[in-house]
Amino acid sequence: MDLHELYVGCRTYRRFTQEKVPESVIREALENARIASCGKNAQTLRYIAVTSPEAVRDLQGLVKWAAALPPEIGTPKEGEQPTAFILVVKTPESGAFSDVDVGIAVNTIVTSCWSHGVGSCLMGAINIPKIKERFQIAEEDTLRLAIALGYPSHSSTIVELPADGSIHYYVDEKRDYYVPKRAFDDIVKFK
Repeated sequence: MDLHELYVGCRTYRRFTQEKVPESVIREALENARIASCGKNAQTLRYIAVTSPEAVRDLQGLVKWAAALPPEIGTPKEGEQPTAFILVVKTPESGAFSDVDVGIAVNTIVTSCWSHGVGSCLMGAINIPKIKERFQIAEEDTLRLAIALGYPSHSSTIVELPADGSIHYYVDEKRDYYVPKRAFDDIVKFK
């Protein structure tokens, strides 16, 4: 799979088979994030791989799914939930470019996972105090987001922006996702 093909398929997924994501895939993704570029080579991000069934189950109740969709459509039901998570944490030494570093790391993690067919969902609507307590994240550290992982049980397809210009994704009767993207020439200018 070439890089463009990888990015076309690397969409957000919210329903998963219950096949466990191999530890080797998670380790590879985190190793790629570890060696990726970061501001000043400061390496201030930390990661918690949540893989045990009990810990994954605990985290399920501390995240909110698909705010743009009704819960019955956007929230995975029992038997559709992710089988792993990665928590992304910034240490107090994180500087002005730390959110750029988070973006680079998260992109590295999700594309690395997708290269093995493992889908993801970036989750910012999370119960930070309870997650920090449950996963023993130091008070001075900043939990930035959670990444849900699993083998997708639905499709997610890029489509053209509709005539009304809405960027909101939607689902069909099979609960497959469609993600409108602006046209290339609408967002890119060459000078």
